[in-house]
Amino acid sequence: MTKELFLNDSYQTMCKANILSIEGDKVILNQTIFYPTGGGQECDIGTFIQEGEVFEVFQVKRESGKIIHFFKNADQMKLGEVTAEIDWERRRGLMRHHPLLHVLGAVVYRRYGALCTGNKIYPRKARIDFNQLQDLTEDQYDEIVIETNQIIEEGHPIKYQLISRSEAETRHGLVKTAVNLLPPTVTEIRLVNIESVDEQACGGTHANTKEIGKMKLVKVSTKGKNNKWLEVELV
Repeated sequence: MTKELFLNDSYQTMCKANILSIEGDKVILNQTIFYPTGGGQECDIGTFIQEGEVFEVFQVKRESGKIIHFFKNADQMKLGEVTAEIDWERRRGLMRHHPLLHVLGAVVYRRYGALCTGNKIYPRKARIDFNQLQDLTEDQYDEIVIETNQIIEEGHPIKYQLISRSEAETRHGLVKTAVNLLPPTVTEIRLVNIESVDEQACGGTHANTKEIGKMKLVKVSTKGKNNKWLEVELV
């Protein structure tokens, strides 16, 4: 199993690692700072450096439980040590938008009881999906944006904790997460706690809310009866 360094430190940009296997365009490391696409969040990209040669990572995915780094020239690498470095600007964009959706989801849940059922997180924009969110007026959406931005500006730190799946399923306040959507093979849950704001099961990368910036609601789409998609970006 590849040690997932990004789970403990979203700000780490570089690490030494050993290549365990090379198969075609796929490379597996003993440990990595590269976040693989998942949980609605896009993957990191970046570089490996081996013996002075630079190799570009253009995609990172999970396949059969393994974290795979994809290269166009993986055949030019060899087993052994590499220096892995992520594209920090891309990571920073992702880790600003991800906690933004946590805060926004908490605000909508408190106000209207709507559950978050999905999201898409990119470096420069994001989308969050809600089930059973009633039709709201423009003023009500404005109030959601104002409250979300007020919480962001307060600067709440992020903390992480690992708990068992059974505890996560019964823990008060986690009902609005999609814990029940995780496959049965997932027995340990990583909690992301935004102090005094929200606690959710999540495997993504996050910044202190003070670093997020100001949210703008770009578009609201209706998908089926009372299901809403909110598209947001930072300004």
